[in-house]
Amino acid sequence: MTVDLPDLAAMKGFGARIAERLEPGDVVALTGGLGAGKTTLAREIIAALGHEGEVPSPTFTIIETYDHLRLPLVHADFYRLEDPSEALEIGLDDYREGAALIAEWPDHAGGFEHEAGCLSITLETVGEGRQAIVKGGKAWQSRMP
Repeated sequence: MTVDLPDLAAMKGFGARIAERLEPGDVVALTGGLGAGKTTLAREIIAALGHEGEVPSPTFTIIETYDHLRLPLVHADFYRLEDPSEALEIGLDDYREGAALIAEWPDHAGGFEHEAGCLSITLETVGEGRQAIVKGGKAWQSRMP
């Protein structure tokens, strides 16, 4: 499925549609080049789940947690990982317990496509906007955004 995101309003709407369908155990795996909009989409999902205020990029902290939302959420940016085993070393499984995960650069953590609850989104720059190529795991088939 392809979703055109010509502007920030479209990105906000897409993030809201994902947020309303998100369940504990789900993974939103965001891929795309630098500047493709991964963090922007993550921020829109987090805001739609009820977060007010700034959403810091987890580029340096790797993991940010949000326990006060409609459902617990982990926002991770795996860009700086050199080996997928490092995701286990930082305790990713513990953070994910009962929470949804938004994963930027998921391939650096070994990927999540094998999980039924994985919604894979590849963002590409198209002119001034973006395009999202969306693939849902088995658990997402009836609730695609």
